[in-house]
Amino acid sequence: MRALLSPRLLAAHLVALICVVAAGLLGYWQYDAWGERRDAERVDRTQLDPIPLADAMGPDDPFPADRVGQPVEVRGTWLPASTVYVSGHEHDGRDGFWVVTSLTSDGPDDPALPLVRGWVADVEGAPGPPTGPAEVVAWLQPTDASGEPDPDPADDVLTQVRTADLIQHVDQDLYGAYAVLDTDATATNPGTAGLEPADLEQLPEAGRFTAVRNLLYALEWWVFGGFAAFIWWRYVRDVTSASTPEPAPEDDPVPSEP
Repeated sequence: MRALLSPRLLAAHLVALICVVAAGLLGYWQYDAWGERRDAERVDRTQLDPIPLADAMGPDDPFPADRVGQPVEVRGTWLPASTVYVSGHEHDGRDGFWVVTSLTSDGPDDPALPLVRGWVADVEGAPGPPTGPAEVVAWLQPTDASGEPDPDPADDVLTQVRTADLIQHVDQDLYGAYAVLDTDATATNPGTAGLEPADLEQLPEAGRFTAVRNLLYALEWWVFGGFAAFIWWRYVRDVTSASTPEPAPEDDPVPSEP
């Protein structure tokens, strides 16, 4: 016990304690940063103030992951011939269709943004598409990147909002995104007459590799702390073993004479 309190070992205890505590705190700091960055990516942006579409993304840009649900202001002209119906969407517990019509950003040759105008239970009962200029606010969404292609490109019914399928119904380029109309926002010619509001289905989710570097740093610091504790244990064991005298060997008994 006295060997454990020697000045040399007291210094080793102090160094080991500092290393382990520092590694634990630094690891916790990186782990906390990992959680905060993931939480920031999951922020529900649907309640933010709308911004112009051009400020959120360009017509040739990939979808910005940090803009899922962002309200955007879209101005342009409706393309009634681009109207399609996307199956597999529920509203108030009923299965039905999204009604999607593209809106040009400026002129007929400029890229268009597909807009979900609303929901209907039956395609046959859907109102006619809007025409003319429009100014709306909508929630920006990424298009579906996976899944099977449209089984019948000749009709107006799709199974998902995929750019590769939508482009078959438009004579111009499309944004790499679509948007769901905010029916509570002030709009001009929104094309929602006769439609139920569409339910916003995609909200931000943290990516699998979001802030993964912070998580790896946290693990690295904790491993370092564990290694420092192991080195301290080995050092103390070796020092105390060296300072402990070996027991003297017992003298061989003198054989008794017969």
